Amino acid sequence: MSDVAQEALSIAVSAGVPTLLWGSPGTGKTSAVLALAESLNWPVEVVVGSIREPSDFAGLPVISDGTVRMAPPEWAQRLVTAGHGLLFLDELTTAPPAVQAAMLRVVLERAVGDVRLPDKVRIVAAANPPEEAADGWDLAPPLANRLVHLDWPVDGRRIARGLAVGFPLPPLTGFERPASYEQMARARATVAAFLEVRPALAVRVPAQGAGGQGWPSPRSWEAAARLIAACDAVRASPDVLAALVTGVVGEGAALEFLSWMEHLDLPDPVAVLDDPDGFELPRRADRAFAVLTSVVAVAVADGDASRWDAAWQVIAKAARTAPDVATLAARALAGRRPAGARIPAALLELTPILRAAGLLHEPS
Repeated sequence: MSDVAQEALSIAVSAGVPTLLWGSPGTGKTSAVLALAESLNWPVEVVVGSIREPSDFAGLPVISDGTVRMAPPEWAQRLVTAGHGLLFLDELTTAPPAVQAAMLRVVLERAVGDVRLPDKVRIVAAANPPEEAADGWDLAPPLANRLVHLDWPVDGRRIARGLAVGFPLPPLTGFERPASYEQMARARATVAAFLEVRPALAVRVPAQGAGGQGWPSPRSWEAAARLIAACDAVRASPDVLAALVTGVVGEGAALEFLSWMEHLDLPDPVAVLDDPDGFELPRRADRAFAVLTSVVAVAVADGDASRWDAAWQVIAKAARTAPDVATLAARALAGRRPAGARIPAALLELTPILRAAGLLHEPS
């Protein structure tokens, strides 16, 4: 296994994005997940798809007091009782389509029967390529779209060293330094700005038989933003970031996005709010959109009146050269006025664009 794959796995799990490890049989996928749980001192439940029925995920109907409830299996009850842990869905591509369908609610809604897995329960899966799995099936697109797909390569020299002196513990990248709200806001703004430029990549459902990999959708772009923020928090390498974004939205969309992001060079929204007078709006419309979106997100995060006022100053400056972009930001900011905040002086400068956006009405 490579350092990139190990670090990407740790970041994805820490960010709470369900993760699927792809690799040939016997390459240490299960061992890596169990070692990660051991390093975290978390309980782990291993559920092998090939020997399960749909009821092992949807629950069994039980009549109680004249009503029917869907009783969850014991592995789910143990995770609920613990309140945290890893759910490891092994041999995913050996699970028949009916079982995969039952897994959908588990992976997306964290629901097993009539119980919901706690937020601190993280989901990891492993699979062999269908051509290497006994009686293997491709993942259905709806299930594939709920996961970040990571290739699990084999490094012969690392295996040799591990056999000789012992395998190292997996990294806990992301667990000790989770993403802040500001980092998450910036990541979401970056993804939103890209989709403004390339709206055709917002959704691209794969053709039938495309191999069950990641593909772009609102769900997977949301997951990409979480992973970007997590990578930013730990200053992950470009290779790790690329592996995670590719794993969640697919290769084609990821190549375009990563290339675009490399040349974006956005200012820190916190720094912009600290010095609104020194801010200069980027000339490129996509960069301007990304900056203003992230500034508004940070400004309304904690209900701070001074930051809300500073954001209006930023938008007022932006309106002089990019009124369309400023209108979108003003609409979002106007709806999140903190308690006790006064109408800022900068708002007077924005009256024309706010009226155009329908946020102000003409006097009768």
